[in-house]
Amino acid sequence: MKRVFLLLLTFCCFQIANAQYTEIINSKRPGFSESPYSIGTNVYQFETGFFYRNSDNPSILSNPNTYGSDLLFRYSRFSEKLEFDLNLAYQFDEVKNPFGDNYHINGLSDLTIGAKYLIRQQEFSDRSKEIRSFKKRYAFDWKRIIPSIGVYAGVHTKFISKDYKADEMSYKLALLLQNDFTDRLVVLTNLIADNYTTDDEFYKYIVTMTYAIDQNWSFFIENQGRYQDKFSPQYQFGTGLAYLVNENLQIDAAARTNFFDNYTYTYFSTGFAWRLDRHVDSFVFKDAPKKINTKNKKGFFGRLFGKLFRKRRN
Repeated sequence: MKRVFLLLLTFCCFQIANAQYTEIINSKRPGFSESPYSIGTNVYQFETGFFYRNSDNPSILSNPNTYGSDLLFRYSRFSEKLEFDLNLAYQFDEVKNPFGDNYHINGLSDLTIGAKYLIRQQEFSDRSKEIRSFKKRYAFDWKRIIPSIGVYAGVHTKFISKDYKADEMSYKLALLLQNDFTDRLVVLTNLIADNYTTDDEFYKYIVTMTYAIDQNWSFFIENQGRYQDKFSPQYQFGTGLAYLVNENLQIDAAARTNFFDNYTYTYFSTGFAWRLDRHVDSFVFKDAPKKINTKNKKGFFGRLFGKLFRKRRN
């Protein structure tokens, strides 16, 4: 698994990409997977929520009940293809005590700093203007099979509470893929190496399908698998909804559970994503050095809803 991941990561680093500004809010919530696209330069985005986790895992080190809050701050500055992020989590855990009553701990459980870069953006043919052939207009564009590609690298810092602190600093690497199969249907695939360079190193995949019901509602289904030498593989299934409140605000709710295990696991979350959009597009004309700056604010769910909004305005 480790060799396969590193081989894919090395191969993708040599591809060529074109930049693209995310026209409207593009949130990672409520799923766990991540798009290869940046939010766009001079955009400040906050994604936060509350979660509850319950498990009757017989393992001695298990946490029967956990609840808390997480915050993801995203910002892009130097390039449309580059994004920086800061991930925080504060949680309360019930810890299983095999020798007596369970006890509780709480504190800052995660502080991760990372960045992602769009390596390759897949372009599609605009067949809406095809009027000569009905077959060509509605035929499937096979270029949609080839995904857009991004990479992510992050550091799990040690600036967290002592009950959650690891012995050493660890790293997270990810390959981010996105297939836009239709204007409404998007599939994200993430291949992740986490706690890299430590004894607790593990590998994970996340596959998420997102479908736009209309301009306000979207739902997702997600499958996640985790592999670690010390433990049996773990698999989860999740689903949820997101709703557009206004141009820059999304609210969401999600639930997930495990399968193929001899214990039950449930997870619930609700939250929102909000952005402060200060992005300015620059257009350069070939015959003149003059630049024209225009504000570009279009709505909801990034590429997923772009064409839906344009059709409604026309």
